[in-house]
Amino acid sequence: MRIKTATPEIDHLADVRIEDDGWNDVVADLDEACHRVLLAVFEEISQPPAPVGLLFTDDAAVRTMNATYRDQDKPTNVLSFPSDSAALPPDQNTFLGDIALARETILAEAVAQGKTAAAHTHHLIVHGALHLLGHDHVEPAAAEAMETLERAILERLGYGDPYAEMPEANNQ
Repeated sequence: MRIKTATPEIDHLADVRIEDDGWNDVVADLDEACHRVLLAVFEEISQPPAPVGLLFTDDAAVRTMNATYRDQDKPTNVLSFPSDSAALPPDQNTFLGDIALARETILAEAVAQGKTAAAHTHHLIVHGALHLLGHDHVEPAAAEAMETLERAILERLGYGDPYAEMPEANNQ
């Protein structure tokens, strides 16, 4: 299935901020890539697109956020911060929230999982966006539903199953 062309009302779907210049070597044209990935998310769930902030940073910054907001003093691949309006039905004026991605962790995971860094980054943008939309993976049934959506969205983008070759212990 092809991704639809963006309409003028959603040209600024992805508010991209690059704090770690190393990201420019990971994904070509981050602005366009994020916009395309977010469009695929909204098309798959049949909801109107809504703007999302994306921060491309390093492990140190994500570690600080993880310690501050989740009491976990370690870096992680992606963090999602829903806005207060995230509980409302999304529309083109509803800011959903922010997603922060840690370059070193994502690169290490991509190598360990035998994936390209770009494919893994796109997967984690999808994962973060679904968290902003209220999905989680705490309970097994919710995790399966979220992973099913992730697979379908990534298929729209031309990627395979991101969980296909992951050891079960890492399947989060």
